[in-house]
Amino acid sequence: MNRFYFLFILPLLFASCSSEKDPSNFDFTTTFEASMGTETGTYEEVIEFYEELGEAYVSVSMYRMDKTDSGEPLHLVTFNPNRTLESEFSNDKKQNILLINNGIHPGESDGIDASMILMRDLAEGKIPAPQNTIIAVIPVYNIGGALNRNTGTRTNQNGPKEYGFRGNARNYDLNRDFIKSDTRNSRAFADIFHIVDPDFFIDNHVSNGADYQYTLTHLFTQHNKLGGPLGDYVHKTLMPQLADSLQQKKWDITPYVNVWGTTPEAGFSQFMDYPRYSTGYTSLFHTVGMMVETHMLKPYSDRVQGTYELMKSFISIAERDAEVVRELRKNAPSNYKPGSSYAVNWKIDSTQTTKLSFKGYEGTRIKSEITGKERLKYDREQPFTKEVDYYNYFEAAASITIPEKYIIPEGYWNIMQLLDVNEINYSKVQADTTIKAEVYRIKDYQTRKNPYEGHYAHYNTQVDISEEEVVIKAGDYVVETQQRGVRYILETLEPMAPDSFFNWNFFDTILQQKEGFSPYVWEDKAAEFLENNPEIKDEFESKKATDPGFANNWYAQLDWIHKQSPNYEKAHLRYPIVRVGG
Repeated sequence: MNRFYFLFILPLLFASCSSEKDPSNFDFTTTFEASMGTETGTYEEVIEFYEELGEAYVSVSMYRMDKTDSGEPLHLVTFNPNRTLESEFSNDKKQNILLINNGIHPGESDGIDASMILMRDLAEGKIPAPQNTIIAVIPVYNIGGALNRNTGTRTNQNGPKEYGFRGNARNYDLNRDFIKSDTRNSRAFADIFHIVDPDFFIDNHVSNGADYQYTLTHLFTQHNKLGGPLGDYVHKTLMPQLADSLQQKKWDITPYVNVWGTTPEAGFSQFMDYPRYSTGYTSLFHTVGMMVETHMLKPYSDRVQGTYELMKSFISIAERDAEVVRELRKNAPSNYKPGSSYAVNWKIDSTQTTKLSFKGYEGTRIKSEITGKERLKYDREQPFTKEVDYYNYFEAAASITIPEKYIIPEGYWNIMQLLDVNEINYSKVQADTTIKAEVYRIKDYQTRKNPYEGHYAHYNTQVDISEEEVVIKAGDYVVETQQRGVRYILETLEPMAPDSFFNWNFFDTILQQKEGFSPYVWEDKAAEFLENNPEIKDEFESKKATDPGFANNWYAQLDWIHKQSPNYEKAHLRYPIVRVGG
């Protein structure tokens, strides 16, 4: 069934059902509430809750979306009291949309329970219904992990009694998969995301790391990376408003405490949410995003209640700033014009810091009774409030010039699949053509020694760039940068970007030389080649004279000459996607 037709007809089905059923026929007490804040609902209980909520209230609908690795479909639940007969996600939307994601790590179930209570309270009128904002909720994103329940894997966490596992049905950490999209979950999320096109996004989590007094921490997408007026809005308006709203409700909040194995009072930096992460991905489409990170050691009931209150405050801000954010998002793509500079990597700007009045606990180093070595111990009997440095300004570590277009060879169908999933527009070359284009050659890169989410990913990639006459063939793909997904295009197709398709191993075949030489054959041909190319011969002799390692390695010498000759294959280390214009 066409997905847009599906979205059109399903609200009608729910509306007709809800008109026949009285809400008093249902018990909307959640497992969390029934257990006095100690338990979280099973996946089946969560879905049944939303099904019944949709039957009882016209303002609530639940959609079955694409399948995940578990075989079960993702669900999308919406609260929209102004629901019309047409799809609530029309291209000409008049309301903004807040998308809330839960259970990406099902052991971090705070958002699952808080969202159920939130949607129920909205439907029952316990919370004023937003008029400018549709609330859309993914009840459980990692369904496979949610079905794999246990009581022990969240070693550092204080409740609930039983919960899901971090890995999905194929043991992927889904909060590392938004760009590479190895899982059906990621592709199903992208489908939802592009249908909904949210103005705001919340992803609910539980933290690891240091101990401190806060139950709530926030991890907004990094404002310099988000960039322009939209980044300024997050940094100067949204974050302060949210903190102030929560403080008025006696819920202190601080930025996510990005430390590991040390204490926060020495200062800490903002977490850089690259596109592998949920908010890093959503920001590529100019969505204002944040992660909620509740503190793992606080009581489960407090964590769920805090998440609930945070989402209520966030909705109020989204209501108030609906028109402002809609306009900022509309104008955001114009900040990325061909010829302008675009940062593909970032580093902390240590010249700018923010002072935080931070509420922590004294931490000391004591002798471990187990290992006999030094260990960290927090003393909750010694709370403190100290001023600490928060490094939340970043600057470009590497930049590129935005081109007008990229040309992708027809054979890279795997790349095109992901562009399709993310609604990137492109056209096809109609006839073989020679054009002038910029060509990258991989100059250097490093590779992880251990597997990381199904890959041996590359990093610190460097390229050489040259302008060449290249032949593009009929059937090759032309991707214009000037479209809504311009940032997705840049972050995936530029090799130096940390989460580029190159760094996620999509192009590893170019790193392996396919043709070589037999030394006893090449010796004679190499001598003839040097004789016919005196400039290369001079360079060769100079390298031998100045590089002892090279002078003592006969194979390296033959290989160097081979790489200067016409016999060396052009495809080796040549990035197959070329850049045009800019």
